[in-house]
Amino acid sequence: MGAIEQLFELPEYSINNIEKRELLLNELSGLTKFHYENCEPYKSILNNLEINPAGKFKNIEDIPFIPVRMFKTQKIQSIPDSEVLKVLTSSGTTNQQVSRIALNRETSLLQVKALASIITSYIGNKRLPMIIIDSDATIKNRSSMSARGAGLVGLSNFGRNHFFALDENMELKVDEFIEYVEKYNSEPILIFGFTFMVWQYLYNKIKGAGKKVDLSKAVLIHSGGWKKLVEMAVTNEKFKEELFNLFSIKRVYNFYGMVEQVGSIFMECEEGYLHAPNFAEILTRSYEDWSVLPAGEKGVIQAISILPKSYPGHSLLTEDLGTVIGIDNCKCGRKGTYFQISGRVPKAELRGCSDTHAETVLNSAGARQ
Repeated sequence: MGAIEQLFELPEYSINNIEKRELLLNELSGLTKFHYENCEPYKSILNNLEINPAGKFKNIEDIPFIPVRMFKTQKIQSIPDSEVLKVLTSSGTTNQQVSRIALNRETSLLQVKALASIITSYIGNKRLPMIIIDSDATIKNRSSMSARGAGLVGLSNFGRNHFFALDENMELKVDEFIEYVEKYNSEPILIFGFTFMVWQYLYNKIKGAGKKVDLSKAVLIHSGGWKKLVEMAVTNEKFKEELFNLFSIKRVYNFYGMVEQVGSIFMECEEGYLHAPNFAEILTRSYEDWSVLPAGEKGVIQAISILPKSYPGHSLLTEDLGTVIGIDNCKCGRKGTYFQISGRVPKAELRGCSDTHAETVLNSAGARQ
């Protein structure tokens, strides 16, 4: 049994750091060699760095990384075009370049399997009635999809009787929303949306309408950049507090992820920390010399995953700042690395699905004034 099969056999977040790193290192070493041999831009990078992928890497920290921004400027894939199943694009405002990530069937299936392993560890194996805080127009084209659309499709697999709560004009269908909640209120309801959209289109709309909806049995999973909400003085803590006050919802989970490593999402636990799943890891590096930082020191996030087979996305230097809090000892009981995100590298482009959508909304509002 290969490393990836072993990791999928284990319950999520159950493997300790030493065992996990050994399994990840073997798989990452193989991926580095494969992508070197099959992706010319990646090969050029490693050659320029004088890195020999045929050699033995001693630690995860030794696996070469590439800047996530490279996917915005070059075609970087390790498979022929004939094997491309679909292309995902990152979030971006109108004038920004976007990443284009080519997936083959193997990588796509691994991503689905990984996402299922993570999400079901939080909500159980039963499909729940599901409210999606978005419009169904977002997922019309399945062969070429934005990060936002990919997120909606991925999470929709864990629900049933899906209700898209927004119309094509991004307006909340208030009466239909309330009817849906009342219909399924005797059981848990799964709600998914990007952070800014949950706040702007669900919370603000229901509050503004003077309604109070009982979602005490619901589970809300959300993701996306916080930049615009923080500018509006909405922290993660306030976000949860206000949603509880209006909807009585207690189970609210944020997650960190990127289109360049779809499937490898880092879910927030009950203690408020993000966790690396079995098949992924997080490192932080100094932006002065790129050395790996110890727990407790803020640096640039390096995201590692063994899922990308169709493109060299297995070791990426992001544009996010964060801090590793600890390993294997979170009070929530989950093993592995747990960490916090604290913002963007200075002068980095606005990135998250929430932030880029928020930028569009706020710019449009400003133009109308």
